[in-house]
Amino acid sequence: MKEIILSAPGKNAINSALMRQIIDELAAAAGEPLLLTGAGDAFSAGLNLKEVLSLDRAGMATFLELLEEMTRALFEYPGPTVALVNGHAIAGGCVLALCCDHRVAPASGKARIGLNEVALGLRFPPRVMKLVKARVPARALGRVVLGAELFDPATALELGLLDELSDDASARAGERLAAFAAHPPDAYARAKHLVRGGVLDVSAAEAASFDRDDLGAWVSDALREKIRQVLAR
Repeated sequence: MKEIILSAPGKNAINSALMRQIIDELAAAAGEPLLLTGAGDAFSAGLNLKEVLSLDRAGMATFLELLEEMTRALFEYPGPTVALVNGHAIAGGCVLALCCDHRVAPASGKARIGLNEVALGLRFPPRVMKLVKARVPARALGRVVLGAELFDPATALELGLLDELSDDASARAGERLAAFAAHPPDAYARAKHLVRGGVLDVSAAEAASFDRDDLGAWVSDALREKIRQVLAR
C-alpha cells in the first residue's frame, strides 16, 4: 500500500509544489493501492490563496493547468484509491477527495467539507467541473455547487461527498483499501478505465471557452479583493 500525505502550509493548502509532488508520487506508485490523507488535523483547506493572489494571467494559466493535470492523474489512477478525510476538505481539498474511489471520514469532529468556489468568486476549470458532475449525485449537484456551502460530515455523506463515516476512520479506510486491493489488479484497472476513461476529456472548444470567458476572473481586481478579505480573517 502506498500512502500520500497532503502536507503544506495553511492546513495543507494546495500550492504548485504540492500539486507537482502529488503527480510525481502517483506516477511512482504505479498502480499500487493508494491511501490519500492530510497531515495534522486537516485533509486540505483548498487552493493556496496566497499563491493565487500572486499570479498574473500567464502564471494563473500554468497554475490551473497543473491543477487539472493533478485532478486527472488521481481520478484516472489505475489502482484502488481511498481518501481518509481526516479534517477540513474545502474546495480543492474536496476535489481531491472526489477523485478517489472511496472516501471515509470520522463520524465525529468539526470538519467542514464542500465546494465553496462560487462563494469565493472562483470559476471552475473545465476538467474539475467534469469531475464534480461525474462524482456528485445529480440530486445534490445544485446545492453543492451553486449553494457553495461547507457541510458537516453527516450532511456531506447525505449529499454524496463522502461514502461513509466511522468511529475509527483510519482503520476503516485501511479495510476498504484492502478490500479493493484483494481484487486482481489487472481486472480492477481495466474496469476503472472503462468506468472513468474519457470522463475528464476537455475539447479544444471547451478549453478555449474557459480561456476566453473564465480565466480573466481568476486575476480580476474583484477576486483579488475577495481573497484579501478571506486572508485577513
